[in-house]
Amino acid sequence: MVYFTRYLFFKAASVFLVFSVAVSASPRVEVVATDLNRPWSVAWINETQVLISERFGRLTHLDLTSNDRTAIGNVPPVTAVGQGGLLDVQVTTLGDTLWVYLALSGVSNNRTTSTELWRARLNNKALTDVSQLFVMPLKTSSGRHFGGRIALTDQHVFLTIGDRGERERAQDISDPAGSIIRLNLDGSIPLDNPIFASPNASPELYSIGHRNPQGLAFDANGHLYAHEHGPQGGDEINRIEAGLNYGWPTITYGRNYGIGTAIGEGFEKEGLEQPLIHWDPSIAPSGMTFYSGKRFPEWKNNMFVGALKAKMLVRLAFENGTLKQKERLYRGEYGRIRDVREGPDGALYFLTDSKRGQLLRITP
Repeated sequence: MVYFTRYLFFKAASVFLVFSVAVSASPRVEVVATDLNRPWSVAWINETQVLISERFGRLTHLDLTSNDRTAIGNVPPVTAVGQGGLLDVQVTTLGDTLWVYLALSGVSNNRTTSTELWRARLNNKALTDVSQLFVMPLKTSSGRHFGGRIALTDQHVFLTIGDRGERERAQDISDPAGSIIRLNLDGSIPLDNPIFASPNASPELYSIGHRNPQGLAFDANGHLYAHEHGPQGGDEINRIEAGLNYGWPTITYGRNYGIGTAIGEGFEKEGLEQPLIHWDPSIAPSGMTFYSGKRFPEWKNNMFVGALKAKMLVRLAFENGTLKQKERLYRGEYGRIRDVREGPDGALYFLTDSKRGQLLRITP
């Protein structure tokens, strides 16, 4: 929240009294685009053009200046079942080529699904040179916990994968379910990926013990953070380090739905990581970004997290090394918030999760 000073002048007994009053100046929220069908993520091609993934399989090109929109052609096959569909979209430029990375739930011949990672060139509002970089080896009929967030560096692509509703898989290092994986940008395995203590360990693994991570972002210092859905309570944020185990389902602050019984072995255990922060009751986090722009200097390096169940935008900041929740913005005003990103103009953008979803922009 931004504050400015308003001076009030009163005349009493020929003496002017001056009072300084702090007045809240709320950031402006404006609608950029409407009628998006369950939008999941937004990525900038340049300062005026974005790609928006819509869960039922459409990748939309939107011109922010003219509001013209076009469905991108040649998108890989998507199966929108349960929580699955066309999920995250990220872009990066290598040389003269703009590459688009997509996370999605694909389907096999026996109608089972898994989380997949694809890459393609963007050319004349169609994808070309489309290739699948990763697919889970074990597919199931579950419609739950796909994960599906992407983060890019100049060398690597990170992808979050949920436990697919089968919690024990998150501790099986031969199975990428319930993990964050790291690949080279072309889909090959980095030589310096962490080595987990089994010859059967999946070579893509970067971290394990995750339930359903739907937020992934780097801070200004290059540290990677993820948040994930807990069950009843237990939503959490973690700083992600190579080779670490984040505990699910062995330890968790969440409880079994409805009956409220304990899950696993308690809240902590040696060798398993503790979250930086957890929410109880759950907020159902989705989307995450660190703000680095100049339009909101008071938000510099703050973390923003969207919330589905709680229908709000959460602002967090580090104080003396501890992550603290600072504000709950727009609670209930815009519905379920699916993604939040900083635009190249220094504004903060967020997507609402609805069949008539919106892209909204926050400016001073």
